[in-house]
Amino acid sequence: MKISSLPNRIFIKLLLSFWLCSSLIIAIVGLLPLLQQNHDQAPIPPHLQGLLERVVERIQESPELLTMKRDKHWHRLKEMGNKPVRFYVADEQGQLINNQRVSRGIRRFMLMADEAGHPISHQFKSELLFGPMPFEIEGKRYTLYGRLAEMHPRPWFFFFAENIALTLTLAILLSGLLCGLLAWHLGKPLRALKQSAEAVASGDLGHRADASTTARKDEIGQLAQSFNAMADAIESMVNSQQRLISDISHELRTPLTRLQLALALTRKKGQASTEIDRIGYEAEQLEAMIAELLELSRVKLDIHEHKHRLSLAETLGQVLDDAEFEAEQQQKSLVIDIDDSLMLMLNPRPLARAIENLLRNAIRYAEQEISISATAEPEQVILTIKDDGPGIEDEADLQAIFEPFYRPQSARERESGGWGLGLAIAKAAIQAHQGQIVASNAAPHGLEITIRLPR
Repeated sequence: MKISSLPNRIFIKLLLSFWLCSSLIIAIVGLLPLLQQNHDQAPIPPHLQGLLERVVERIQESPELLTMKRDKHWHRLKEMGNKPVRFYVADEQGQLINNQRVSRGIRRFMLMADEAGHPISHQFKSELLFGPMPFEIEGKRYTLYGRLAEMHPRPWFFFFAENIALTLTLAILLSGLLCGLLAWHLGKPLRALKQSAEAVASGDLGHRADASTTARKDEIGQLAQSFNAMADAIESMVNSQQRLISDISHELRTPLTRLQLALALTRKKGQASTEIDRIGYEAEQLEAMIAELLELSRVKLDIHEHKHRLSLAETLGQVLDDAEFEAEQQQKSLVIDIDDSLMLMLNPRPLARAIENLLRNAIRYAEQEISISATAEPEQVILTIKDDGPGIEDEADLQAIFEPFYRPQSARERESGGWGLGLAIAKAAIQAHQGQIVASNAAPHGLEITIRLPR
């Protein structure tokens, strides 16, 4: 099988996906402080730069403004520009000379501007600060700062930088989302392969992995192709085996028919004896066994035969009538509880043969009563066949009674146990309907067969 190139290997996909996912989350969280720092050192917008320059010119024209605190002249200075603005003047020692009450924000901004080394603007929660604008008066150096005391739009990353818990929560959710998408991408074809494997295991040998899975270029695609090749081989071997059994059974019928003809001629000539009668009996048993082998092969080979939507009660009508008559002949009763309106997709002949075998088995071992009932559920119909016989003590026997030629220890005698093909035919017919059949001991005693058929 052709090996895919290195970038398509699932190991590389997993490594790159998780690495990129974690790297993206770390980068987003790690960039927040850097974005905030860059924003903290953003240059002053031109209109605020021009406002500071005009205020400096005004102060240089009227130096006495520096000695005023909060009189009307300084108040008018606050009103310059289109919006109310408050200005702060600091001397060479960084002490504000025109305002006694200094907010924590302006002190923090002065440190940020000093660290930046050039005029900047910064948006706090409820104020915009900008500056400094250096100037000189009478040989002394001063710096001017401005403050807009109102809320301005802030960059989106400030919200996340100030809400660390929320940022971490969103990072975890984003990481979970990305990893979830990766898990879905890898899990979807694996689930499809699982369903295909279950279908083959349940007897649907024609089921294959879908084309979208086999078209993948990674190990999952290779696995799907190998699975399809394996399923092809299994189907071919099983079908060959069933055809071989069918062909052998057909071939055995020819000498068996000659044997029976010879026995009939011998009896006609008056040469009957105990040995001849015994040979005749064994020939009849062999004929019956070959007939069941042919039936088992036919059911398994026709597993995909087209089904029809039919009434379950009508399909089993003749079988139930015959079983009821057979039970009466043995002084036993058969209780039937199947709704006439219950419809299913059925292959009538195999299903009828399966129920017939199960009912005959129940009648053979029952003491007084046998029951068959059908319960409808949204996605399936449950058929239950129960008898009040001895049941099967060994739990291993309960699991194996549906295998060909298997007979429980309690039924070793040929007269009561048959050849172990009746229940195998029943199982093959149920599997042909994509159903399930299990056996369990009923309370207080008896055997209960449960059949689940999809609707």
